[in-house]
Amino acid sequence: MSVYGYARISTVAQSIARQVRNIEREYPSAMIVQEAYTGTKIDRKEWNKLFAAVKTGDTIVFDSVSRMSRNAEEGFTVYEELYNRGVTLVFLKEPHINTDTYRKALESSIPMTNTAVDFILEGINRYLLELAREQIRLAFDQAEKEVEDLHQRTREGIQTARLNGKQIGQKPGAKLTTKKSIAAKEVILKHSKDFGGTLTDTDVMRLTGLARNTFYKYKRELKIAKAM
Repeated sequence: MSVYGYARISTVAQSIARQVRNIEREYPSAMIVQEAYTGTKIDRKEWNKLFAAVKTGDTIVFDSVSRMSRNAEEGFTVYEELYNRGVTLVFLKEPHINTDTYRKALESSIPMTNTAVDFILEGINRYLLELAREQIRLAFDQAEKEVEDLHQRTREGIQTARLNGKQIGQKPGAKLTTKKSIAAKEVILKHSKDFGGTLTDTDVMRLTGLARNTFYKYKRELKIAKAM
């Protein structure tokens, strides 16, 4: 039986270290799977590999439900599939929807009496089952709503700034240089196979925490600089 920790960031501005730290504090021996991905659907490369690899008795630990999925319908479907496969799911920030809690709710059904009262008891048990499932759906619904609200606030903030005459984003043709980009490029130069290192693109992306588009943008800039 293996214990995995899954940590994901969706923007380069986020830090994956906090998630890893939270998981390792509760599960020091967990094998951490890290991923940088922008989007809401579960079509992530590292997640797909983990999803295919886990088996009955294994555990996956998430810092929060939003790290598993911020798409409510898909998240609930995947939750139930893993639960039915005998995989334990742990959400550090939402322990009320851990699969162990869900399992206890399902197993706490009222036993039948082989009398006419069983019609009532059957209805109560169905209600308790749906109540447990609804708790899980609500958690994924909340995660989806939070990301939608964030996107809406971002759009409104950009629109307000533009109306006030502020420049949003880089000017056409401008190249942004920051301490973070300089540090990331140094890591790429040192470790990428394209520049004499030993690591693949995936490994370097994981090491730098860069999103795919940003990583390849930096690589292009480095190649151009070396050719000049």
